[in-house]
Amino acid sequence: MNTQKKQTTPKPNSRPASGSIHGRAVQSAQPSKGTDSRNAQKSTKTGRRRTERKKQRQQQVVLRILLSFLVLVFLILSGSILGRMMQEQKDRGQSQGQGAEEDEGKIPRPPLDVDLLTVNEYSRPGIALKKVKGVVIHYTGNPGTGAAANRNYFEGLKDSHATKASSHFVIGLRGEIIQCIPSSEISYASNERNKDTVSIECCIRDKSGRFEKATYDSAVHLTAWLVEHFGLETEDVIRHYDVTGKACPKYFVDFPSAWEQFLADVQAYLISYGVF
Repeated sequence: MNTQKKQTTPKPNSRPASGSIHGRAVQSAQPSKGTDSRNAQKSTKTGRRRTERKKQRQQQVVLRILLSFLVLVFLILSGSILGRMMQEQKDRGQSQGQGAEEDEGKIPRPPLDVDLLTVNEYSRPGIALKKVKGVVIHYTGNPGTGAAANRNYFEGLKDSHATKASSHFVIGLRGEIIQCIPSSEISYASNERNKDTVSIECCIRDKSGRFEKATYDSAVHLTAWLVEHFGLETEDVIRHYDVTGKACPKYFVDFPSAWEQFLADVQAYLISYGVF
C-alpha cells in the first residue's frame, strides 16, 4: 500500500507585517508640504499686519507732533499780531481821546491827520508832558518837502539812529497838519523846553524859510487852538530861536516884524472866537 505524505499548507504568519494593522498599511504621521506653506503664509500676513500697525502708530505720533508744532506757531503769531493791534488801538485811543478833549473849546479843532510815531528813544520817547506852558514854532529846514515826508523822517530815526528829533505837529506846504506825538508826551524839538511845550514844525518852499499862505493860515489856527486848550496867553507862543538862539524858524528870525505879525494874527483869531 502506497502511503503518501499529507502535504500541509503553510499557515500564514499570524504576525502582521511591519507597518500595517490587521494587514492594512498605516501611513506615516508626518505633516504635508501644503500644511507648512499655509502656516508660513499665515505667519507672514500676521507679521505684515503688525508692521503696518506699527507704522500707523508712528505716523500718528509724527502727525500729533506736527499738529502741536503748528498750533504753537499759530498761537505765537496770533499773540504777536494781537499785541500789535492792541498797541495800535491804544495809540489811536489816546490820540482820539485827546482830540475829543481838545475839541471842547470855542475854537474848532483844525483838520489834522493823527499819524503817531512808534515809541522809540530817538523820536518818541513816550515821556509824559505833565503841564504845557508854551507853544514853540519851528521850520523844517529842508525846502520843498511836505508834512508826510517830515513825519516819516522822524519815524525813520528809530532805525537810522542819526539823531534825536521830532515834533508834536507838522504843517505841510498845502496847509495839511499831521500829529506825530500826543500832546501828553514830550517831543525832541525844543531842547530844555521839551519838558513843558508843544512843538509845531512848518514846511517851507525855499531857502528863505518863508511860509506858504496855506501853511501860515494853518499855523495860526493850530496855535490859537492849542493856546485856548492849554489855558495859555499869546505871549506863551515862542520861536525855537527864543530857546536856543538857533535861526529857527528862519524867516521869523530874519524878519522880527513878520514874527510880531504872526503873534498878532494868533491873538486876533482868539479874539474872533471869543476866547479873549
